[in-house]
Amino acid sequence: MATALDQTRAAPPAARRERRRRGGRDGSRRLAALLLSPTLLVLALVVGYPVLAGFRESLFARGQGLDADGFVVEGDRFVGLDNYTAIFSGYRAEVFWNAFGNTTFFTVTTVTLETLLGVCMALIMHWAFRGRGLVRASVLVPWAIPTAISGLLWRWIFQADGAFNAVLGRQVLWTADGWPSRLAVVIAEVWKTSPFIGLLVLAGLQLIPRDVYEAARVDGAGALQQFWRITLPLVRPALLVAVLFRMLDVLRMFDLPAVLIGVNKRSVETLTMLSWFEASNLRYGSAAAYATILFAYIALIAYLFVKLLGADIIGEARQGRGKGKA
Repeated sequence: MATALDQTRAAPPAARRERRRRGGRDGSRRLAALLLSPTLLVLALVVGYPVLAGFRESLFARGQGLDADGFVVEGDRFVGLDNYTAIFSGYRAEVFWNAFGNTTFFTVTTVTLETLLGVCMALIMHWAFRGRGLVRASVLVPWAIPTAISGLLWRWIFQADGAFNAVLGRQVLWTADGWPSRLAVVIAEVWKTSPFIGLLVLAGLQLIPRDVYEAARVDGAGALQQFWRITLPLVRPALLVAVLFRMLDVLRMFDLPAVLIGVNKRSVETLTMLSWFEASNLRYGSAAAYATILFAYIALIAYLFVKLLGADIIGEARQGRGKGKA
């Protein structure tokens, strides 16, 4: 013990400072882990356990069936990956790929249109004009309406004798099965959720200093150049996060097409609808398989979006970690 103490005292001052600094970092990490442990425990219970339970359920089948000897058995049976292979083979494959295509179509079209309209809304709300507060409050109305109520509202508008056909002067079956029903879902979804992107982009616009625009005007930059070289790059972090959240939400779309068009409609059937339909018919293993595939699809899209476009969701934490390394 005395020898170790003598060695510590004999150590150079720089080594002692480095040792104390390292001990302080280890203490901070232990304190951070202790403070985060309740949150991590709650996430494990409300997120981790349901995901694992759903995957386990997808490996079983309920109801009557035949075993290897041809005898009728009831209850839960372990079927392994049979629920997954059944999705990609036979008649279920056509149903699955149709729902997969609809889900992807709604995600791409609605998020693209919502982004364009949301940015336009944010730019309008950011201008200093009389009645700006009223405009901001009115923009929130579509986002505040519950989705089911919004679906009923648009179902009334898209009826054969509704307001939309009266404006067009044509009789279009918007709520039937076909391309008009897809277009109706896109219109209703864009109307409801564009304000979400607009509000997040508006928050990013308000963080841009006015001095930047004044300096650009002094240098002779026009309005379009200011938008492309100043506004868009500086608001890009908030915009990417808003787009990512909307993509994750649309990939799980269920209530709006179900209320507006109806369930079991081929043109608007999504992966969430397939999972719900299987569960409502007591085929819980197949329903869990659809939900697991959808979960993997959403996780893949989120990962590629963050990696390719650089949506810095935890930017402050990364900056703090970089400062610590420096």
